[in-house]
Amino acid sequence: MDEIQSQSDHYRSSSSSASSPASRVPAFNFFYLRKPGSLGQPISFEDSPEWEDTDADVRVEEGGGDSINAATTSVSPSLSKLNSGSLPSPHLPEGAAVARKIAGASVAWKDLTVTIGGERKYSDNVVKGSNGYALPGTMTVIMGPAKSGKSTLLRAIAGRLPPAAKMYGEIFVNGAKMHMPYGSYGLVDLETTLIGSLTVREYLYYSAVLQLPGFFSQKKSVVEEAIHAMSLGDFANKLIGGHCFMKGLPSGERRRVAIARELVMRPQILFIDEPLYHLDSVSALLMMVTLKKLTSTGCTLIFTLNQSSTEVFGLFDRICLLSNGNTLFFGETLACLQHFSNAGFPCPIMQSPSDHFLRAINTDFDRIIAMCKNWQDDNGDFSAVNMDTAVAICTLEATYKSSADAAAVETMIMRLTEKEGPLLKSKGNASNATRIAVLTWRSLLIMSREFKYYWLRLILYMLLTLCIGTIFSGLGHSLSSVVTRVAAIFVFVSFTSLLSIAGVPVLMKEIKIYASEESNQHSGALAFLFGQLLSSIPFLFLISISSSLVFYFLIGLRDEFSLLMYFVLNFFMCLLVNEGLMLAVVSLWKNIFQSVLTLVTIHAVLMLAAGYFRIRSELPRPVWTHPLSYIAFHTYSIQGLLENEYLGVNFAIGQVRSISGFQALHSAYDISPRSNAKWENVLVLFLMAVGYRILVFVLLHFYARKNVSLHRLFRGKHDSTA
Repeated sequence: MDEIQSQSDHYRSSSSSASSPASRVPAFNFFYLRKPGSLGQPISFEDSPEWEDTDADVRVEEGGGDSINAATTSVSPSLSKLNSGSLPSPHLPEGAAVARKIAGASVAWKDLTVTIGGERKYSDNVVKGSNGYALPGTMTVIMGPAKSGKSTLLRAIAGRLPPAAKMYGEIFVNGAKMHMPYGSYGLVDLETTLIGSLTVREYLYYSAVLQLPGFFSQKKSVVEEAIHAMSLGDFANKLIGGHCFMKGLPSGERRRVAIARELVMRPQILFIDEPLYHLDSVSALLMMVTLKKLTSTGCTLIFTLNQSSTEVFGLFDRICLLSNGNTLFFGETLACLQHFSNAGFPCPIMQSPSDHFLRAINTDFDRIIAMCKNWQDDNGDFSAVNMDTAVAICTLEATYKSSADAAAVETMIMRLTEKEGPLLKSKGNASNATRIAVLTWRSLLIMSREFKYYWLRLILYMLLTLCIGTIFSGLGHSLSSVVTRVAAIFVFVSFTSLLSIAGVPVLMKEIKIYASEESNQHSGALAFLFGQLLSSIPFLFLISISSSLVFYFLIGLRDEFSLLMYFVLNFFMCLLVNEGLMLAVVSLWKNIFQSVLTLVTIHAVLMLAAGYFRIRSELPRPVWTHPLSYIAFHTYSIQGLLENEYLGVNFAIGQVRSISGFQALHSAYDISPRSNAKWENVLVLFLMAVGYRILVFVLLHFYARKNVSLHRLFRGKHDSTA
């Protein structure tokens, strides 16, 4: 403790020339200090006689009432301080203070600890004994350096921790230990997958239809409210990802679209992970002003932030400051500045408060100081702050634990949890039939607009088929052409199946969209698979009929309509099986490079086992015959096409003798002499297509069930710790 005190005193003396009000400027210019004579008192919304308006008037009804009512004001205390000149800040747009439309909910967490194995060098505790709360109509920010536990704490409060995490402690919603039902809250991830080929209005409308029950016409007003709430009116009819020579939405507008997607449910609590991620200063300020306007409707807003400008900092109501999982402060924004000043680390003039916080508690700055130890500038030292960060963290943590601010937080949590308020209710969701119809129609719309992923693939299929057809054209129908025609059919089936791997990026994008929507319960594995299947059928059928026509007539196969239709059907089923295989691999890896590498390897092995390079009956039995030749869809497709072409055909040998098509193929490829054998091969292809999609369903459903069971486990721990 003596070392900490000496280090702290050294920092006070080193920074006094840069931050002392007496030596530099009048005291009223220091927005981070209280008025003179009140430095020893903590700042809290419960003990601030100088501010008449408060964030929330939490009261327990007497005379039979047992609910906690949070009456929010139209303008928060932070804005009152801003308007009084305490903190510089932009003015909110006109209409920011509006009547509350959402019945907000209070959230409180007590002794919250989260452990994740291997996340920390010396300890698995990512969050350590955190206490805090959030009230309706307010903005609560969780701030700290990288890997300080911000996102983990946010997800713990929302009940959306990863499977490897374990949580201890209590979380209260309106004073009750309960989970937040569907529709009562929304979570915006750091990376949200948007659909670039849809306009903002279309994307939000389809999201609303997937989430909300009721008729389609009732969703339009909800979508327009979300567009207005996030100030997206000027971008409502623009494509999110752009088209041809048109640019897509800037990163700031994309982030607001992701938030608007959650607003269509009118959540009472909204969690946002890094709302200012990848935004410039202007976009960041616009984003925070928009969110501040959103809180005026009564929504409880909790989000994480790495750092912010002074103007953005002035919009926050409360701040939870973390470092290495430890809570260094929780309370009002001005109180945090006062807390640093009381601990001996006042914010220098002309420096953003968030920058000062991170400078004091981010251990990475120690390396910078060490690197620039001998660097002298015109003003002397490279940095006016030459303290040990670990000492600053210990000082701030010890000061906060013994301060009246920490006691005020515990008192407020006790008041919020002593009586149970109204329970949050689920708003219901759309039926599976509705979701399947919406996903199918949305996918068809995306296909019609995604030229490089769909129409370019169709052109490539046509070019490849044209090349194969011209190489093997003019074969005739003699006995000598049988072997060459077998080679042509093998090359056609194998190469077109291999070309299908070009669709991996499309499937990867669909899986990411599904994962993003499923994480917030907007979709399900069954609805996704049926929607993907129904939407892919027209595209695959278009490929199969166009490629089959080109190949069929260039090769000169038998000129019968029924045989041509079978050829189209067989090739369509082959593409459908291949699509299911790709979907299974992409669902397993969720990475383009690994998926492509795996699929190329699988196709190469299946082509070797398809019975062309060596007749199926002569393949080595342990591996190549059983099981590879039986799971190779190439085998059944080629068999069916050859049986369609050669069964019932005779070839004359001389003037007297003739052999059947089955006998002619006997030395080139294994087929069945039965007349209905080709339909059996189509049936096998159909069963394989179904089997692959069942496998995808199991993969997706197991992943979703694991997350849901984990969510219930965490909520069950809340109840067991009561």
